Amino acid sequence: MLNDKFINHLFCEDALQFLPNLASNSIDLVLTDPPYFLNKLDNNWNTTKVSKTDNLWVIKSLPAGMKFDREQGRRFYKWYNVVSRELFRVLKPGGYFFSFSSPRLYHRMVQAMDDAGFEIRDGFIWLYTQNQPKAMSINHFIDRLEMSEPEREELKTRFHNWKTPQIKSCFEPIAMAQKPLDGTFLENMTKYEVGLMNTAVKIGDDMFPANVVSTELMNSTIDRAFLVAKPKPREKGGFNHHKTVKPLSLCEYLIKLVVFSKDGVILDPFIGSGTTAVAAQRLGVNYIGCDINAEYLDIARRRLEDEGGRGQNRMAV
Repeated sequence: MLNDKFINHLFCEDALQFLPNLASNSIDLVLTDPPYFLNKLDNNWNTTKVSKTDNLWVIKSLPAGMKFDREQGRRFYKWYNVVSRELFRVLKPGGYFFSFSSPRLYHRMVQAMDDAGFEIRDGFIWLYTQNQPKAMSINHFIDRLEMSEPEREELKTRFHNWKTPQIKSCFEPIAMAQKPLDGTFLENMTKYEVGLMNTAVKIGDDMFPANVVSTELMNSTIDRAFLVAKPKPREKGGFNHHKTVKPLSLCEYLIKLVVFSKDGVILDPFIGSGTTAVAAQRLGVNYIGCDINAEYLDIARRRLEDEGGRGQNRMAV
């Protein structure tokens, strides 16, 4: 049983220090976007430093604080496996764990969740078109070579349009994992009120729930099958400088798919600027959030205050 001091509150703590405070088998859904270890490179991670933009010039195609390193994925796996084991403990049997990921680290993330005991039920693709190409030209490397100018120009011509292996990213994967059931689906739902999926939740033009989701207009075929409500122009908040704010409609869609009880509790251990909490508040269900970044939590609290109270768009239960 959860202590009321946690319900509908945000906490400024490291997730691995915060999660042991939560009771076992008490959470209905974990919905989160972890730091992927792209910015959390070691135990000396400085949230202020990696949030700054003045170091982006080093590798403009990657987030601040990141360098390409095969060990990065291995470190991420080890760290997220520890996180996942704690999340496995606090989730109710049949409880769901939705985790956003970088495409190139998805395999490490899912393996960490699987090895913690979760069943990987499916995976979502959040599809979008509004992104910038990230591949880099190698001309600046050629300019540093000790050779004549004609030789440099010949080399540039030879490798014209050949760039670093970074395809324009137009989707974000979301793992859909579940803690094993206690008995049958019916027995688990009766005992814990979690474990099944609400097929009354529609997507696109009144379509059955799909594992592809779009939050922007593309074309009639994609919109009809996969569109959830487009983000409203001011939903993020002009004061919100978080770099990876998720659309509220996307988080609401995921919550409504699997949270049955109005007394259900949604946990986000990396809540950032608070989208999971705002989505939960709008749907009239409970949330718990923590983040190591106090500045982001201040933004999250302001977004919750601006939302204007709970239950504006309550889920049918």
